[in-house]
Amino acid sequence: MAELLSTATITATGLLCKAFLNSGLCSITVSNLHILLDALQNDERRRHGQGVVTVANHISTSMIHFVWGTLPMVLYLNSNTTRWSLGASEIMFTNPLFSAFFRKGQVLETFRGNGIFQPSVDIAIKRLNEGHWVHLFGEGKVNQPTVYPRTNGVARLPRFKWGVGRILMETAVPPLIIPMWLTGFDKLMPEHRSFPYKYFPKLGIKLGVVFGDPIPVEKITAALSALHVPLVAEDGVELELGNELHPGGRVDRTAVRGGERFAPGCDVVKRKRQMDVVRSDVTAIIQRAVEALGRKESGNFLNNSHS
Repeated sequence: MAELLSTATITATGLLCKAFLNSGLCSITVSNLHILLDALQNDERRRHGQGVVTVANHISTSMIHFVWGTLPMVLYLNSNTTRWSLGASEIMFTNPLFSAFFRKGQVLETFRGNGIFQPSVDIAIKRLNEGHWVHLFGEGKVNQPTVYPRTNGVARLPRFKWGVGRILMETAVPPLIIPMWLTGFDKLMPEHRSFPYKYFPKLGIKLGVVFGDPIPVEKITAALSALHVPLVAEDGVELELGNELHPGGRVDRTAVRGGERFAPGCDVVKRKRQMDVVRSDVTAIIQRAVEALGRKESGNFLNNSHS
């Protein structure tokens, strides 16, 4: 029954958003959708326990629904091809009605300020290990182009949260990671509007959704190579973190991941610091990929729409 209610919620929301996007009240351009569709419909990937991660810029609270209105309806009916995502407790889970809606919509309640070791992140890792799709907004909150930091006249996204790195470090098989770039959604549902206007989209807005090429798995495994250190699993057996590359790019993690205890006798402080550095490096790889796609689509200020 729970899965049926979840499917019904996702399907109804997707169809409603699809109806709005196709109504003529706005326009939308979707590029390279086949990249995501090919990943989601790859049964061999799922059998090997490789999940799919999409990561996008976060310019509006509304986008998480409207973006998925661009997907084929058949994807809404299969739990293997519907996304999981993390959502802020103080925004999405503010009352029993909203909480029920978002939970049935496969949004994992996340508490800002509770760090990267919390249940929502654990569940996201579990879902990826089951071959599912998890969507992440790496910035962790809405940041519109007017507030992007600039270095030498070039805009950058605010620093991605380390939870991204933890998720990618601790999956049993490194997931297929697809960067995304979204434009126009900040104008569709502008932030800081008063009630009730904040719940109504503006009309005539040009929207854009672009899917980039998957991030080469070698970039992630190169960053993880620094973690060839002795670890100890929950049963006390000492292991070493390593990666085994298979034909076709699939990588199996051969031991426990970053959340485990260290082996007796090691320099715990040093090892934890090393974990933090690698987690930061993995997160930075993802941020650079999203930014690179953004510069290609929106220029050096990350604020132009080519749709």
